[in-house]
Amino acid sequence: MDAGLSIVVSHQQGRKPVTVFHLKGELNTNTYEQLEAQADQAYAEGMRDLVLDLTEVPYVSSAGLRAFHHIFTRLRTNEARESDEAMSKGLRDGTFKSPHLKLLNPSEAVCEVLKISGFDMYLDIHRDLKEAVASFS
Repeated sequence: MDAGLSIVVSHQQGRKPVTVFHLKGELNTNTYEQLEAQADQAYAEGMRDLVLDLTEVPYVSSAGLRAFHHIFTRLRTNEARESDEAMSKGLRDGTFKSPHLKLLNPSEAVCEVLKISGFDMYLDIHRDLKEAVASFS
């Protein structure tokens, strides 16, 4: 039985304000919409930079990856460094990382899913919350 997903929200101050979603539980077809809705609500309230703390997420399905992509797309801006052209070139060169969405402490299994799906190519993965918050510029 799916125990669901809990999301605890905190706020950190680095060079800019950063919202942190501390997730607990599996991110799958039964829970991904909850994460999307929480991110959409936070965005509507002014959140522009987000860390997803995956420390207590043992599993991410393709639906969870869809939620990551949804959030990534929601947080993209019209800045030149985030244009389709700049992103495509950066992905080819291995230099593009989302300036607005970072991941914290994914498990080995989740890292493998991120690698296989290519999400690790454009989402920074951090092991320390302070480092993750400081990476936003």
